[in-house]
Amino acid sequence: MSLAPSASNSAKTVGARLLLVHAHPDDESINNGATMAKYIAEGAQVALVTCTRGEEGEVLVPEFANLASDKDDQLGPHREIELRNALAALSGSNQMEHYFLGAPDKKYRDSGMMGMPQNERPDVFWSATPDNAAAHLVEIIRSFKPQVLITYDDFGGYGHPDHIQAHRVSMRAAELASDANYGRSTPWNISKIYWNTIPKSVVQIGMDALKDSASDFFGAESIDDIPFAKPDELVTTVVDATEFVSHKMEAMRAHATQIAVDGPFFALSNMLGMQVFGVEYYTLAKGEISEPLDADGREIDLFAGISI
Repeated sequence: MSLAPSASNSAKTVGARLLLVHAHPDDESINNGATMAKYIAEGAQVALVTCTRGEEGEVLVPEFANLASDKDDQLGPHREIELRNALAALSGSNQMEHYFLGAPDKKYRDSGMMGMPQNERPDVFWSATPDNAAAHLVEIIRSFKPQVLITYDDFGGYGHPDHIQAHRVSMRAAELASDANYGRSTPWNISKIYWNTIPKSVVQIGMDALKDSASDFFGAESIDDIPFAKPDELVTTVVDATEFVSHKMEAMRAHATQIAVDGPFFALSNMLGMQVFGVEYYTLAKGEISEPLDADGREIDLFAGISI
């Protein structure tokens, strides 16, 4: 698979650097897979920080059931392999930088769901103080020098503690990275910060399409039962990367222990799947909305308004 940028595309993004911060392996592919593939193909540098190895994830593949945290507790190393394969699907022959937060000296464990016993462990990401965890991310920011950062909103999309913590750590690190009085490395100011957003109207399209099929949309009866579905008015920016849907779906398939190939991600028709999963949505949390805009007044380029 090749994602070599064309001369016309690469001219737009020479020097563009995009940093994404996610909680677990597979979050990057679900939320931003098409966006990542698009900007890589256009010649931008893309880097991913994964905060945990997803040790507490549910294992959907029977032959790997023994990896679960309540059995052999070896899911983390397996998900590292899945993540490498997913990133290869998104980047092709191009180089994508990847970091586990705190590596190699510090490892943050998946926190599990709120209220569960795993959430009380001292080594989980949720137990880390945001400033301590942010210190690791500051050094990545100052080294990579991204103009654009993508992470979660303050609810972590749907309330998972690791997603909430990733939001807190990302926002704090961005603040500290620009502070000339913090640390010894050269400060770096991130021009634009985006939060992942999935508008209700798009989720509704997927739910409607599955009503007459054997699949459901995460067991939900109503759009109001989907915690990650946000009001459409929160969307400030839309990245249309439908031509990279195949890369996104291949990356999602790479996370086989977490994403069922017969689940809602893959049950939609090809045309509808391109519409639902090939366009990705964001809320601008820092920076100015800049042209070009779509018919609804939303940005269509994460790097719009930035001098590269």
